[in-house]
Amino acid sequence: MKRLLSWLLALLAALSIAPAARAEELAVSAQACMLMEKTTGQVLYAVNEHQQLEPASVTKVMTMLLVMEAIDSGALAYEDTVTASAYACSMGGSQIWLKENEQMTVEDMLKAVCVVSANDCSVALAEHVAGSAEAFVERMNQRAEELGMADTHFENPTGLPAPGHITSAHDIAVMSRELILRHPDIRRFTTIWMDTLRGGESGLSNTNKLIRFYEGATGLKTGSTNAAQYCLSATAERNGMELIAVILKSPTSPQRFESAKVLLNYGFAAYTLVTADPPEPLREIPVTLGDAPAVAPRLEGENTFLTTKSKAAGIEVQVELEEELAAPVEAGQPVGRMTVASGGETLASIPIVADQAVARLTYWQIFQRCLRLAFCGGD
Repeated sequence: MKRLLSWLLALLAALSIAPAARAEELAVSAQACMLMEKTTGQVLYAVNEHQQLEPASVTKVMTMLLVMEAIDSGALAYEDTVTASAYACSMGGSQIWLKENEQMTVEDMLKAVCVVSANDCSVALAEHVAGSAEAFVERMNQRAEELGMADTHFENPTGLPAPGHITSAHDIAVMSRELILRHPDIRRFTTIWMDTLRGGESGLSNTNKLIRFYEGATGLKTGSTNAAQYCLSATAERNGMELIAVILKSPTSPQRFESAKVLLNYGFAAYTLVTADPPEPLREIPVTLGDAPAVAPRLEGENTFLTTKSKAAGIEVQVELEEELAAPVEAGQPVGRMTVASGGETLASIPIVADQAVARLTYWQIFQRCLRLAFCGGD
């Protein structure tokens, strides 16, 4: 029942903004693109979002996700030492020129992946986490399946060209959202503009130029090969709302950044996150013939939702609660609803449920209560 209510709420919210998401054609120079809001996961704009294309180094979003999951679970630590294998050092492409058996911390290797898209560090981390690059790729595909990334198949942790290595703008947005939503510490690396490694001997300059030139940029990952052309998963936050703009197969590097800006500008100009609270604290609801006199109500589900700025200006919140309940009452039992509306249009309908269970009195307990009332005049 809870899953059904959550699904219906998400569907209602999505339907309330769907027309605006297609209301205009944006000047995006790419084969495919998508704009998604982080908190709700709602799509604000998309073109060819499920077309399977090569992602180049945007692949590393999944590599970063698995590394961060290992760190946050305690299976891996930033200060752990990673030893570079001959295979990791042989990757070519973007790299920091690791030497075989060179040792570096997880933190420094992850920094190199996030800032300069280091293929050698990506493979070294993959081998350290999973035992081998092949085993790590299996985890990548398993995680993609868990996230519902049906357009995706990974062949390596780097994004270097390989037959069958494909994904879509939709799936990149999904894994990007999972990374920044569940593992915000990744920002420590994705927001770096310039830094160094090896005690200052190796300089790093972020491949994502938006980090320096776009207000609120928080990441995330660039990619380019001859076949994939220029790709990007760009994230930015303003006024508490973080957006994910995915660009696939853009003709030039400047065009991918400009296209991401177009998507992000559109999202920040048109949409906002709104947190709706009851106009006053939810009152307790009396319970008849219960082993507790009343039950406390609570909102079931998220009360933060995405809407257009024009609708957010006139938001009204109404609460409906049961006057009383008859025992037994189950924890999570629906006892009311909070409706959020603007201009006569319902934007969200959030169930209100009982916060705890209340058992029904037994006949003996009812008899004892009646005796107390008769001889003592009350409880």
